[in-house]
Parts: sequence; structure tokens; C-alpha cells
Amino acid sequence: MSNYQIVIGLEVHVELKTETKAFCSCKNEFGGVPNTHCCPVCIGLPGALPVLNKTAVEYCIRAGLALGCKINPYATFERKNYFYPDLAKAYQISEAEYPICLGGGLEVSASNKARGEPDSSGSGNDLNKKSGDSMKFIRLNRIHLEEDAGKLVHDNMGTLVDYNRGGVPLIEIVTEPDMSGADEALEFLNKLKTAIIYTGVSDCKMQEGRLRCDVNVSVNKLNEPLGTRTEMKNLNSFSAVRRAINFESKRQIDELEKGNKIVQETRRWDDMVGKSYPMRSKEDAQDYRYFPDPDILPIEISSKYIEKIRKDLPEMPWQLGAKFIKEYGLSDYDAGLITSDKAYSDLFLGVLNAFNEPKFVLNFIVSEIFRKVNALGLDDVEIPLKSETLAKLLKLYHAKVISQATTRELLSTVWESNADPEVLVKEQNLGQVSDTGELEKILAELLVANPKAAEQLRAGDEKVYGFFIGQTMRKTGGKASASVVRDILGKLIK
Repeated sequence: MSNYQIVIGLEVHVELKTETKAFCSCKNEFGGVPNTHCCPVCIGLPGALPVLNKTAVEYCIRAGLALGCKINPYATFERKNYFYPDLAKAYQISEAEYPICLGGGLEVSASNKARGEPDSSGSGNDLNKKSGDSMKFIRLNRIHLEEDAGKLVHDNMGTLVDYNRGGVPLIEIVTEPDMSGADEALEFLNKLKTAIIYTGVSDCKMQEGRLRCDVNVSVNKLNEPLGTRTEMKNLNSFSAVRRAINFESKRQIDELEKGNKIVQETRRWDDMVGKSYPMRSKEDAQDYRYFPDPDILPIEISSKYIEKIRKDLPEMPWQLGAKFIKEYGLSDYDAGLITSDKAYSDLFLGVLNAFNEPKFVLNFIVSEIFRKVNALGLDDVEIPLKSETLAKLLKLYHAKVISQATTRELLSTVWESNADPEVLVKEQNLGQVSDTGELEKILAELLVANPKAAEQLRAGDEKVYGFFIGQTMRKTGGKASASVVRDILGKLIK
């Protein structure tokens, strides 16, 4: 198997966060009663005329600039003809000949530790590059603007169609076939998702279908021409992307080893069983019968308009990371962690507005907030905790008013409720026991009750401190100050 190489290209669909749809004034809003966010335009009734959403064009340009794309000064819209039940017009308004964005890309590393900064030259200025890292630039072919299709709803009665999503503006980000394994593809997708969220053009919520991915996979023997590719459609989680790539590449290799040919086709990935199945033979561009949409004129994008959008771009993760290193003395690695999702960097900056202890705050977010988010097992980072609430909690912890154990308990309490930690500490009497008299009495009893451990402590065994601190925590309900306990123990064993 090692004499084969895997070649991967991605087509990433990102729904834009505009107020209205791409070519009509219907609400662009997730959910709602089926078929209530649609009109004659987005369900394709005869005589209905589309009108291009200017904000959608701006968002496409903004995403392109963030990813180092060249912006076409001239762009056109075409009708992509195909019939599916969730596309009422039997064609999709898209871009084929002159897309808005060309080129660009992101840098990834085999070690999965580097962060890439794209620029118009197509090179990455990585933030966390370490000596010996193998860096690789994943090129984009294009980013084009199009409309989404509706949604099929399957139940015991059959299949229904909800057109609420039909006509929602989305950008399709098409890569070159530059990835050679699931790890590279996943790192690229994570960085791409992060960059898009920072631009503000989409929240990329995968559980709501706002970021979806099609994966093209082929295999070939080393030093031989590229193999025939297959496409797996609409994978809705990053873990599914990993499993699909690994399965499909192995399937193709097994077929070639048997002397069979790979058929160019679209395959459906079933994540429940971990297999892909043929859907249809793969269409080429001519099969879609693209032709210019007669209802939408070509658009001209001036350099002045492009520069205005560039100037209004928010800070991207690699820019924030560099600032955190300079202003707060964070390491490259920590800066990469805290900017790995906008939810983390927003929380970090929000807490610092009220509690300016950067490294203390960062360490808590990385250890405790990351742990809570990771426990949810979701591709999307969602933090209901407000920065003001966390700032109050961390002030109490930093001032040693509450212990580490109490801080963790309170974090779980206020995670969604955002109740005032200061009020909870007073109402529930959660403050640390720092009364030296009370703690001396408890520790004296523990030393007598555990003579062997006491002897080890007197002999200089540092590990035994943890035992006595743990026992004291039990007796005080986790409210003892660990540092005070340690100081008292030091005096008692002399």
C-alpha cells in the first residue's frame, strides 16, 4: 500500500450571514416553519426576476481577501442546469466563467502545529512554525458566489421538500488537489473555518448546515499520472471527512490491486456504517449546460471598492496571535491556541477588559474552558459563558477567596446561567478556609492519624504534601487554601 499516494481536493460550501437571500428579499434565517421563508423568486415561478444581493458580493470579496485571493474586476453569473427535487427552478444560479475570487490559499504543516497567514502573493507567513516543521501551501482554485438549494425531509410518510434554505447565499471554496492525507485535509478545514468565522461573513455552524464539504479523492502509484477521482457529497462533520477519506482511499487502492478500474462518480457517504456508496456517474462541466443568466447582468468590481473592503477587514487569527505575543508576552504556541477559534479569543479579550492578568486568564481558558468545550464533542465551539461572568470568577480565584476545586464547581454552575459568582460565594459560603487556627487543628490531627506519612514528610518527601492537602480539602469541603495548608504543614513538621 505504501507505493500509492493519495490526492485530495475539497469543495467547501459556506452559507453567508446576510439578512436576506442571494437574489430576493426573503429572510436568510435558519429553521422556521417549512416553506415560509420563500417567494416566487427563490422557488422559481415563471416571470419572477432575481436581484443580486450586494452584501453577499461584499462578503465573498471579504472572504477572498482574507484568504489571499485575487479579486476579479469582472464577474458573471451563470445558470447551472440540473434537476433535483430540492431545486425548484431546475437550475442553480452560480458562477462558472468569471468567478469573483481566484487563487489564494492556506498553509498547513505535517506536525499540525503551524498556523498560516495567506497573502496576495500566495505564500504563508506562519505564526507557530517550529524548526523542522514541514510546511505545505494548499492552493485555492477559486471562491465563487451561488445560491443554496432547499432541503429534503425524510419521514415515514415519504420525502418532503422545505424551500426555506433555497436561495440562501453561499460561497463555494474550491481547492486544488494539493492534500495528500486526512490529517492535511482536517488541518486545512479547521484553519479555513477559523479564518471565515473571523471575517464575520459566516458563523460556519456545521450542525445547521452552514458549512458543508464535498471531498474529491484519487489514488495513484508514485511517479505515475493522477488517478481517477471520486467525489463524496455533503459531509457534515470534520470527523466524517476524516473517516470518508480513509475509507475511500483504501477502497480505491483495493480495487486497483484487484486489477479493476476506478469509475469517476459521485458517492454518498454513510457515516453510520462508515462506507461510501455510488450515487451517480460524475458530471463534467458540459453536463450542467452552463449559460449566462439573462436576468443578472455582469458585475464590475472597482479597485477602490476592493480596497475599502480590505481596509474594513477585522483582525484575523494570525494578526491577533502576533499582537498577543507582543503585548501580553504569550508564547507562539499559546497564542495559536487562544486564537484557534474566535469564541476563545473573544472570551480572552473580554475577560482582560475587567481583569488584566493575561497569562492567568489564558491558562484557565486553555485548561478549563477548552476541557468543557471538548467534552461536548462538537465541531462548532459555542461558549454561553459571558466574559464578565468569567472575569468575576477569576478575580475570586486569583485573590484566593475561593479554591481551585470551588472555582471548577462554580464554572459548571455559571456556564449557562451566567449567575454572579460573587453572590453565589456569599450565599453558599464557598469562600476558602484560611483561618490558620482551624487549619492547624485539622492538620495536627491528620499528622497524628497518619504517622508513616508524617515521617515521610519530615524526611523531605515532597509528594506527601499532596496527601495532606487532599485530606484537608475533604475535611473542609474543598474550601481550604492549598497554599495556606502547605505553609502550616511546613511549620508543624519542624
